Amino acid sequence: MSKLKNKVAIVTGASKGIGAAIAKYFAAEGAKVVVNYASSKRDAEQVVKSIADNGGTAILVQADVSKEADVTRLFDETNKAFGVLDILVNNAGIYQYLPIELVSQESFHQQFNINVLGSLLTIQAALKQFDGKGGNIINISSGASNMPMATGSVYSATKAALDAITISLSKELGAKNVRINSILPGATETEGTHTTGIMGSDFEKKLVENTPLGRMGQPEDIAKMAVFLASDDAAWITGEKISVSGGIYGF
Repeated sequence: MSKLKNKVAIVTGASKGIGAAIAKYFAAEGAKVVVNYASSKRDAEQVVKSIADNGGTAILVQADVSKEADVTRLFDETNKAFGVLDILVNNAGIYQYLPIELVSQESFHQQFNINVLGSLLTIQAALKQFDGKGGNIINISSGASNMPMATGSVYSATKAALDAITISLSKELGAKNVRINSILPGATETEGTHTTGIMGSDFEKKLVENTPLGRMGQPEDIAKMAVFLASDDAAWITGEKISVSGGIYGF
């Protein structure tokens, strides 16, 4: 398998869930992968080990994408290790579902700083390393950007903002041979959905009932789309919001 042979990719928030799956699938397709994490070092180390055990190449870089100095270090370390950058996957993100009465300035800024500002900072840094040769940016958004749920006003707003960034930058960067797309996952089983108690709950049952394909998504479902968008198979695709949701977010 070599759809991404010799490509260099940064995957933010790659210690768990969707990010970890994307990192592993990229490596399996021949990419050299930078596994970024903010705090879950042990999990990120396991992702790098899994890639290495399967014959792939990956390095580990800690960075909080909402901090400009950390982003600069992330890209400097990438440059030192591999010399070039071809693909950026903005997967790092957080979500908090809160009634509007409980939304605080802290929760608002935390979600916007990571989900939106963090993506802008990494895109700016990536463009410097693409340096005129072109590149590929994939933003991991959410179906909630188009179909917000109750108590998800702030989180949904961050993902709608990220999609707007995708569309705007596709028009701005196309002439520079930079493609940028959003993937909008549906309900996906991750460490986060287990930790927050979604799995096994009535809410999970409702999600599955409303999903035409009748199951929760898996991180691998999203990773396969990311591989496609990162590859030459998607050379004519930019500025798109692509739902990978089992039909729950069909438009």
